[in-house]
Amino acid sequence: MLNAHNITVTFGGEELFSGITFKLNAGNRIGLVGKNGAGKSTLLKVIANEQEYDNGTLAFEKNISIGYLKQDIDFEEGKTVLDEAYEAFKEIKSIEKKLENVNTELAERTDYESEYYHNLMHDLDDLSHRYELIGGYNYQGETEKILGGLGFKAEDFNMLTNTFSGGWRMRIELAKLLLQNHDILLLDEPTNHLDIESIIWFENFLKGFNGAIMMVSHDKMFLDNVTNRTIEISLGQIYDFKKPYSQYLLLRNEIKEKQLQAQKNQDKEIKATEQLIEKFRAKANKASMAQSLIKKLNKVERIEVDVEDNAVMHVRFPLSKSPGKIVIEAENVSKSYDDNQVLNNVDLLIERGAKIAFVGQNGQGKSTLAKMIVNEIPFDGKIKLGHNVQLGYFAQNQSEYLDGKLTVLQTMEDAATDGNRIRVRDMLGAFLFRGDEVEKKVRVLSGGERNRLALCKMLLAPFNVLIMDEPTNHLDIASKNVLKNALKKFEGTLILVSHDRDFLQGMTEKVYSFKDEKIKEYLGDINYFLAQHDLENMREVEKRTKINDTSKKSSQGKNNHKENKQKKQLQNKLSKIETEISKLENEIINDDAKISEDFEKYTSDTNFFKSYEEKKHNVDVLMEQWEEVQEKIDNI
Repeated sequence: MLNAHNITVTFGGEELFSGITFKLNAGNRIGLVGKNGAGKSTLLKVIANEQEYDNGTLAFEKNISIGYLKQDIDFEEGKTVLDEAYEAFKEIKSIEKKLENVNTELAERTDYESEYYHNLMHDLDDLSHRYELIGGYNYQGETEKILGGLGFKAEDFNMLTNTFSGGWRMRIELAKLLLQNHDILLLDEPTNHLDIESIIWFENFLKGFNGAIMMVSHDKMFLDNVTNRTIEISLGQIYDFKKPYSQYLLLRNEIKEKQLQAQKNQDKEIKATEQLIEKFRAKANKASMAQSLIKKLNKVERIEVDVEDNAVMHVRFPLSKSPGKIVIEAENVSKSYDDNQVLNNVDLLIERGAKIAFVGQNGQGKSTLAKMIVNEIPFDGKIKLGHNVQLGYFAQNQSEYLDGKLTVLQTMEDAATDGNRIRVRDMLGAFLFRGDEVEKKVRVLSGGERNRLALCKMLLAPFNVLIMDEPTNHLDIASKNVLKNALKKFEGTLILVSHDRDFLQGMTEKVYSFKDEKIKEYLGDINYFLAQHDLENMREVEKRTKINDTSKKSSQGKNNHKENKQKKQLQNKLSKIETEISKLENEIINDDAKISEDFEKYTSDTNFFKSYEEKKHNVDVLMEQWEEVQEKIDNI
């Protein structure tokens, strides 16, 4: 499907990577890994023809279709979720418009025997056939199915896209991509904005995908569950293994150990040969032997060990000063967004030194409570901070607040105080911004590099209570491990909002589960929390939350049960009506085709024409019935 040969990309005269060569075949599900800034997103852009490359060749099979999910997207405002998702079906929507025009003209004309009318019928037949061939009768159902899998509810479909957050708009873009049936999918951190239930659905979708996939992801569990091949970009080169991520790590280490041992043995042999050469050189009668050994040594192919980029962040979260025993106290706090009640009369008491995880599905109030604590949004109730409390807050979209026009150094200097401005360069160095890299504009940084800069900037302000909302988004796996170790050593109070089980393991001593407008406390770490639910991982926790919602609804009384039963009956009736309408419309299309083939024969056939008109009349009647049933469903 794709053959990349000796691809080289440079920025500002410096090579990002060079000599990149690989093949991409159907069935390949590749995890593209490497440190932030290694060139992973750039390679996807090159393949998607959105980034020029300096040298090499890219060869694609004929008529290959490529779908590319970027980290950043732009949306045209004024469209509903469904309308935006339907943008995936350019040809279908175009044919719908043409069919509407042809049908309108046919209804208005009376010159049934004219050549023009005959041509219109022929156009109708061609358009209807093409419409059916490309899925015109199925695309709406497919769209709703994909949107539902990605977490949208039926009531969301007709809402405007600009009423949703950037993360939810990214899900719409992902839905469009999945609906387009591409041959190759290029996905740049697709799980960053998905909750665990949606990730499970997405994993299953990708497992059934017949084309090729290349994705950048720092979610180890997702990579292991989906990929069958790993390509690492390191120091401008690639290492290609036909294994998922965890198996690749083991294999990579084994290969390196064998290379080191072979190199060590070769070095011994070379050293022994060099000693012989020096010994023989001193003797005239052994000079020829020395020359022979030199020639032999020059022919030896030196064993090289794969070079690894071992540079990592050096992060330390210093404690500003010791606060009082109670650091956060919340009483009867509630929050709603219009008609959506997120939290209702929640109480919370957090003591000095506590290490806490907030877990639960998206939309259950985890980030909302974090924002309430730092007084970023209004709320009902009371939240009181304890004596000497200094809050540090890392928002889920913290890197988006960085000014792209500034350099890395300017970003830090603008936020620094007189007391810590002198340490700015040292701090940036600890976060892997060294030398000329501090003069880079923020807008050219990768997502992970921006997150590192946002973390570094956060350290300019003193704090003893740290609240972090999805801090690992965009961070490479090595950086995530460094951040985790730094947070484990933090002596202050820590609140973590995360869906990443690997990151949360061993981090906290208390878990708050968010569900149904309330929070529930679990006195243990994330593994204890999972054990209490008899689950293997946090993904199943999210899935169980969804399933348990049905038991909640069933306990709301006989009225709800009666309404649900009535609604189900109406929905079944609606489905039968839709099936009958679809059947009749297909028969009418076939009749139209017959009329276009031999107009005189069929229009003169009284029985045929009577049946034809009855079908049209029945469709009108069924449409009225459909509207009545749908109105009843809406009113329940």
